[in-house]
Amino acid sequence: MSSPSSSAHADVVTKRLVLRPWTMSEATAVLDDTRSPHWAHDFPADGDRVVAGLFDQYPDWLGTYGHRLIIERDSGLVVGSIGLFWPPSEGVLEIGYGIVASRRGRGYAPEATQALAEFALTAPDVHTVFANVELSNPSSVRVLEKAGFHRWAAEENIAKFRITSPDHDRR
Repeated sequence: MSSPSSSAHADVVTKRLVLRPWTMSEATAVLDDTRSPHWAHDFPADGDRVVAGLFDQYPDWLGTYGHRLIIERDSGLVVGSIGLFWPPSEGVLEIGYGIVASRRGRGYAPEATQALAEFALTAPDVHTVFANVELSNPSSVRVLEKAGFHRWAAEENIAKFRITSPDHDRR
């Protein structure tokens, strides 16, 4: 992963993907069902619509440590979204992700999740990134495991995964 710059809208770039912050105009297009030629044919998914509808309530989600579009580098198409639910609480930050059906099975979700989690751990006062996954969703469990997250707890039908900064235990 290349190191993102410290600009307000630093992209996170991986071997195959660019994770770029949403713009308000893109969120509006999603909510208005206005198609963009830069979107995969099945973008946005339901989760993308939910996130786009929350930017007014959570403006920090449009910032450096917020939600991002997942862009396939080869095609330049938006193939999903991933986000950090900013701000952190006591150094802990939640992550969520989704890849459109036409691009699943290519390893994009773990690649994006690992890259954004590593980026999040560079944020001031963030030492842990977590995700909760329904056990009935084994694909999402595999995404987190491949991205380097570790299962640390379970409640009823939910598995809790997290990744921590390497120096967190030494603090």
